[in-house]
Amino acid sequence: VRISPRQLNFILADKVASGGVSMWCELEQENFFSEFQMEGVSAENNEIYLELTSENLSRALKTAQNARALKIKLTNKHFPCLTVSIELLSVSSSSRVVTHDIPIKVIPRKLWKDLQEPVVPDSDVSIYLPVLKTVKSVVERMKNISNHLIIEANLNGDLNLKIESELVCVTTHFKDLGNPPLASADASRDRNPEQMAEVHVDIRKFLQFLAGQQANPTKAICSIVSDKVLHLDVLHEDVSLQYFIPALS
Repeated sequence: VRISPRQLNFILADKVASGGVSMWCELEQENFFSEFQMEGVSAENNEIYLELTSENLSRALKTAQNARALKIKLTNKHFPCLTVSIELLSVSSSSRVVTHDIPIKVIPRKLWKDLQEPVVPDSDVSIYLPVLKTVKSVVERMKNISNHLIIEANLNGDLNLKIESELVCVTTHFKDLGNPPLASADASRDRNPEQMAEVHVDIRKFLQFLAGQQANPTKAICSIVSDKVLHLDVLHEDVSLQYFIPALS
């Protein structure tokens, strides 16, 4: 977790080079908190980096679904904690407070450089994804046949999800999805709109991404850097989520 005066970031930092999925989540603090006070290491480095087990935070926040108020603060109770105080309404209309102390590790400044926002390489093709529930139901069937998924897309709004085995080849086609404006205009000028860019990924890692999308996002963009990485950018109301899935060699 990265805390700064303007933003809260959740970072999953498995090294893409070693085959892990990395994730960068961005929340503008003013959209979520009525009060927000923090003090970093110094005026120049006004940030705090923490490491915690995501299940512990998730479990604590589940009890806050019908809360009157929620307060999160850094405390030191024999060890550093993220203390979540939840004010709940009771039947008698008086309130009761539930407190969760989540153990954390404060990350020293020398390690911050490994936790910066990932640099997104210029993609060969970017395309809007169809409804993620539809994609999930397709990919769940495909995983019974193969562990590898081939994702193809072009600048004509075509997307193919494909699996191949010794016995069968299965492809699902999506048409007219639309392409966001490419960050690099030169790439789209030099590229034949019909030409497919493709990336091979671990089907289970792609399914993990799809399973994590509980709410249907406002917008989901899939960017392919051929044979290198699949970059997924999901926008849902005030939250931005970026996933990076490395290509299989």
